[in-house]
Amino acid sequence: MRPSDPFSVTDRLDEQTLGVVAGRLEVRARNPRFVAMLDGYLDAMEIDRAERVIDLGCGTGVAARAIARRPGFVGSVLGIDLSPGLVAAAAGLAADEGLASRVAFRAGDSRRLDLADASCDAVVAHTLVSHVDDPPAVLAEMARLVRAGGRIAIFDGDYASLTFANADAAMGREDDAALIAGIVTSPYVMRQMPRMLKAAGLRLVAAFPHVLVEIGDADYWASAIDSFERLLPKSGAMTEEAARRWASDKRTAMADGTFFGGCNFYAYVAEKP
Repeated sequence: MRPSDPFSVTDRLDEQTLGVVAGRLEVRARNPRFVAMLDGYLDAMEIDRAERVIDLGCGTGVAARAIARRPGFVGSVLGIDLSPGLVAAAAGLAADEGLASRVAFRAGDSRRLDLADASCDAVVAHTLVSHVDDPPAVLAEMARLVRAGGRIAIFDGDYASLTFANADAAMGREDDAALIAGIVTSPYVMRQMPRMLKAAGLRLVAAFPHVLVEIGDADYWASAIDSFERLLPKSGAMTEEAARRWASDKRTAMADGTFFGGCNFYAYVAEKP
């Protein structure tokens, strides 16, 4: 059975698994290093000048809410996600933060939307493209939706670089391969992004490389390991026993100070001529 990325089929997940996905998105969003990466590319987009922003693959609304919270932003944000369940969660979180008047959410497929051409000033795809089977289609929609002179941003992990150390190096390599196959649809896509942006008719403005590595102990990766332990069996990448063994090895390494886990992340900002 070929593994299936749970993040790519959020509209078909059972309630419990969708809760794991939503929880992971929200915990990750509170990590200071992740917040800094998001703020960095929003600054490069000059997002505060945008009157209308679209957040594709919005999930629980992490990027949409971050934009709406910015002191200098006075526009509106429309978040779109494949999963009606995540859309409902995003709307609830925005309402809890008092942002409902500036952020709206709806279900839709980011590869093909019923929105007008050039209908926004900026488009964001925050941790979306690695989970779709046709990233060029998403870029084509972003290029279609943004007005001339508007900017788009794509942020995601370079999940082909995702790795965790294991006492048995050979097993570690096998586990890394299973993990990547089980939680990511397009692990190499962020390396192809400069070519893909050009093919979509967009001009690269800025790019930000990040290395998120934790050694000895883990904060960011600790919550990821908890989520992956539950998602890997759902994806078919590991049995429940193998996922427990994998997660237990990482927790032991955190406890005894031998942990190593890391992944590269990239943000691209581009402009429509």
